[in-house]
Amino acid sequence: MPGQNNHVFRLESVDYHAVGMSTFEDSDDPFVIAQRQLDQAAGILELDAATHEMLRWPIRELHTRLPVRMDDGKVKVFHAFRVQYNDARGPCKGGIRFHPQETVDTVRALAAWMTWKTAVVDIPLGGGKGGVVCDPSKMSPGELERLSRAYVRQVGRILGLEKDVPAPDVYTTPQIMAWMMDEFSFLKGANEFGMITGKPLALGGSQGRGDATARGGIYCIREAAKALRMNLKGATTAIQGYGNAGYFAHQLGHDLLGLNVVAVSDSKGGIFNPHGLDFERVMAHKKKTGSVIGFPGADPVSNEQLLELDVQLLIPSALESVITGANAGTIRAKMVAELANGPTTPEADLIMHEKGVYVIPDFLCNAGGVTVSYFEMVQNAYNFYWDLGLVHKRLEQKMTEAFRAVHEAAKEHKVHNRLAAYLVAVTRVAEAMKLRGWV
Repeated sequence: MPGQNNHVFRLESVDYHAVGMSTFEDSDDPFVIAQRQLDQAAGILELDAATHEMLRWPIRELHTRLPVRMDDGKVKVFHAFRVQYNDARGPCKGGIRFHPQETVDTVRALAAWMTWKTAVVDIPLGGGKGGVVCDPSKMSPGELERLSRAYVRQVGRILGLEKDVPAPDVYTTPQIMAWMMDEFSFLKGANEFGMITGKPLALGGSQGRGDATARGGIYCIREAAKALRMNLKGATTAIQGYGNAGYFAHQLGHDLLGLNVVAVSDSKGGIFNPHGLDFERVMAHKKKTGSVIGFPGADPVSNEQLLELDVQLLIPSALESVITGANAGTIRAKMVAELANGPTTPEADLIMHEKGVYVIPDFLCNAGGVTVSYFEMVQNAYNFYWDLGLVHKRLEQKMTEAFRAVHEAAKEHKVHNRLAAYLVAVTRVAEAMKLRGWV
């Protein structure tokens, strides 16, 4: 097994000059990053020009404006998007974000990553993503409901169990999914539970969806530790981002792997205690105060400082592009498990690879969420629901198989794990496109 020193995993680098990607400049545009990552894989796979070009761009997009009457009686117009990146392997799948800084390029990048994510875990879906430019923290429940229904009235024409199935994402919730499902059902004149996932259990949701993203990541961390012969019991861990994924990573990391989480953060800042942090107490403090900062017995730490802590495992669970060419050289973790979407830029990937940091890339590490969403679609389709044990068993099987496929591809091609994940996923999508006669 390569990399015996301090459990660091090293492989001879691919010739990036040969694939035309020897030098990266960090970009603020996540879609540019997504395209650059694809270009590397396309060069190694020697994709023909038509296949490569098809995979660089979304197949279709819908841009729309949503007029919503606010509580003060005035009408506000919101900008919204739905991007269907590629549906060669099946209906598109991807979340809907409500975020004040949402952009169509972010949505395009996320839709691309969803395409690779569904392919790398080998579920019969494509990739999509949606977004609305809004600030949910400044909206009442009534305004959020009217906005959610307005989104479905405009975008619903391209949604459905056999077309494109949304899900929750940043600042959207099971309640918002329920409103969207209800609006879609009203438009169709029949219950359409399967048109969206992440719903409450009472409306066709799946057991195990709440912690699925983090649980899938924990399974990947476990498998990576086996490959590296790394002992996770008591392994010091830092988690950037303490929303759904970050909190459950803390809980499940402790309960299933015995991790010692010494630092966590949210958008307002972070906390550090070298002796460890109790997930129940930290979450209780966050619910009470609105942030993890100020937690008793912990020292303050910024989000930037958290990334550079001397820990064995780092779990970015927030937003895109937090590890860049500017700070990748300061990362001291032996393993980085990306629960966030796109937390690492291409330049940072190369730097960490040279340092011997073992990265579990985002569209593998956080694929547990879409996998259980797929399980929810299956259950909706035949109106029979699984117990929690069966969901966990099937999720573990999918994530374990996906990790092993990526790990073997990395060894075979002598590339870092993100590029290996692309090789696995792009090969599968390109094959489907060729078999359908698209290219």
